Amino acid sequence: MQQYFYDLADFVGGLLQKGEVYTSYLSGENSDFCRFSGGKVRQAGGVKQHSLSLRLINGQRHAQGSLSLSSHKDSDRQQIKDLLGTLRDQLAELPEDPYLLYATEVQSSEARRQNLLPDSRDVVANIIERASGLDLVGIYAAGSIYRGFANSLGQRNWYESYPFNLDWSLYLQGDKAVKTSYAGFAWEDGAFAQKLADAKSQLAVLKLPPRTIKPGQYTVYLAPAALAEVTDMLSWNAFGLKAHRTKQTSLLKMVEAGVSMNSAVTLRENTAEGLAPDFSDSGYRRPSQVNLITKGDYQDCLVSPRSAKEYGVATNAAGDGESPQSLELAAGTIARTDVPKILGEGLYINNLWYLNYSDQSACRMTGLTRFASFWVEQGEIKQPLNVMRFDESALRMLGDKLVGLTKERDMIMSAHTYERRSVNSAHLPGAVIKDFSLTL
Repeated sequence: MQQYFYDLADFVGGLLQKGEVYTSYLSGENSDFCRFSGGKVRQAGGVKQHSLSLRLINGQRHAQGSLSLSSHKDSDRQQIKDLLGTLRDQLAELPEDPYLLYATEVQSSEARRQNLLPDSRDVVANIIERASGLDLVGIYAAGSIYRGFANSLGQRNWYESYPFNLDWSLYLQGDKAVKTSYAGFAWEDGAFAQKLADAKSQLAVLKLPPRTIKPGQYTVYLAPAALAEVTDMLSWNAFGLKAHRTKQTSLLKMVEAGVSMNSAVTLRENTAEGLAPDFSDSGYRRPSQVNLITKGDYQDCLVSPRSAKEYGVATNAAGDGESPQSLELAAGTIARTDVPKILGEGLYINNLWYLNYSDQSACRMTGLTRFASFWVEQGEIKQPLNVMRFDESALRMLGDKLVGLTKERDMIMSAHTYERRSVNSAHLPGAVIKDFSLTL
């Protein structure tokens, strides 16, 4: 597909008129999907698709459109000619964009991860065998994901990766289930077996009568999946330059009042080890890392080309939303097996959901516990918990209330498949937090 894309890019270049520049971005995949229910295959299939986004630029005017490629040269070229004509007509009616910025220095690249995926049929067979007698519900997605960039200045970029993502639950009854995931680039049967064993042990606890606790402050453990909901909320607006300059960032107290998080907290956009490509749809190369918070102190922003132009700073190739795509939180010192002992008496929370800001300027969030959350007593998981609502500041969760982070981290890949498989990922530990506020 790489050479086919480059041939199309050359074709587009030959259609340009005087003063015109184009940029193009290819999104493609060749994916296997398998849906499970009751520990059996309920739906299986594959998706092979390629979509091309084309932007036509003339001075400070630009117009953009997209199309699906068929991989048939004649029909794809005709589609491109038609789209280019439409964009040219639109361009004549559009005003100049004062914040238009795109890469004009040619920085071509090629990056391919090694394909370490086993045959999907073997993986599915393994899952079914190990889940025998269990109501395993979920979806397995695996296969190649690729991205490409080309422009009329001669720049060519290609990225290809081979991830897998098993997003699944062991279901008990009603709203009782243990939800987990297993994602990465090399399937390891032993790692999946351990995750399944952990989920089975928690499923056994879910069968016990649930406990209802009073609102108040508790010591809690947020497993990586629960902590991911918190970092997802932060990713909405916390790290972008635009949000910082307009004072809409939820980290406003860090930026303007000098508030710090715990020194154990180092957050970075780690493109080198994440799932997203190392170039943007405007042609800029992404740095291998952008340090957002270092040892508890705010350090840097994600800067899109538009924000770079508006505020007169250099871009680090963030997307227009200036949200992390490959977020990483550094590991801590707590062994995951020691978490119940450290809690003593408290809550072991596997998942959170329905999060929103209750006070954005204070970085205060509210949400609900979900799925398998447990009451811990005398260092042991004793009972499942009924659903509770929390209301707590992430500045304090990761600040003076943070007891510590786990040594072990989970690679959490987004299971979203809107239009295509997502390339967003997070590499996160679990977190032990004291005086965590439960409101009802």
